[in-house]
Amino acid sequence: MPQAHRIDTHQHVVPPHYAAWLARKGLNAGGRAIPEWRAESALELMEKARIATAILSVSTPGVHLGDGMEAREMARSVNEFAAEAARRQPSRFGYFATLTLPDVEGAIAEAAHALDHLGADGVVLLANVGGVYLGDPAWDPLMAELDRRSAVVFVHPSSLPTPPVPGIAPFVADFLLDTTRAAINLARVQTFERFPNLKIILSHAGGFLPFAAERVARACSDDGENIAEGLARLRQFHFDVALSSSPYALPALLAFADPMRITYGSDWPFAPAARSLHFARLLDEYTLTAEQRAAIDRNNALKLFPRLEM
Repeated sequence: MPQAHRIDTHQHVVPPHYAAWLARKGLNAGGRAIPEWRAESALELMEKARIATAILSVSTPGVHLGDGMEAREMARSVNEFAAEAARRQPSRFGYFATLTLPDVEGAIAEAAHALDHLGADGVVLLANVGGVYLGDPAWDPLMAELDRRSAVVFVHPSSLPTPPVPGIAPFVADFLLDTTRAAINLARVQTFERFPNLKIILSHAGGFLPFAAERVARACSDDGENIAEGLARLRQFHFDVALSSSPYALPALLAFADPMRITYGSDWPFAPAARSLHFARLLDEYTLTAEQRAAIDRNNALKLFPRLEM
């Protein structure tokens, strides 16, 4: 088997105490059961998918479930758990710190602690929390602090602020709309112009953003009409290929996004190993130039996480 070389920017961590906490509250992740996580199982999947390093993140529903103090305590504990995994095997694991939105003050404090003291590689933010989407002006103080630190921000979808369609779990389709909504809102409010040091990765190839870019671009421009301006703003995002490396999704992503802004993602363990490996094989089988393949597998992520250069 070829040597592991990929950098996985979309792999999840599920601290056991966090899983137990969600279970006590009767919660899951957008209709998907909370999986077990062990470092040994992660490394087994990584070996099969030729992943050298995984940047771990806590998935939806995050940690703010209505109690601000409880959210702060849980954010600190899950970040310490992820930081310990990265400390033990720094070449194999990094992590995105979990924050406490809509508690902006707590989010700023936790970001500072995680980035300055726990060695986080960036932060993970949910596309919406309680129906408030990224790009909302109330969250600008956090974005300004992350910009000051030139942070990498990983955007992960959550459940839409509306009931799901009976029989269709939120992760099936709603997650894609959730990410797309957040991307449009972030572009619409000139996030990259106001916070130029941020590097923002959108999950799952940006939802359906590449497919619908020409349609939604006008809404992302200053006057609501300038398609070129809107497209330019939308192309400033980075995109991972988690569950999106099919021969149907990749053409749209590659037609829209700069291939130098696309990173690999497995979505394990919320995507079971067989599912993650299925999409890894699809990516392996897809026709790419050698430069594009190296960029998506590894080199683009190295630009975001230069500590992994070795």
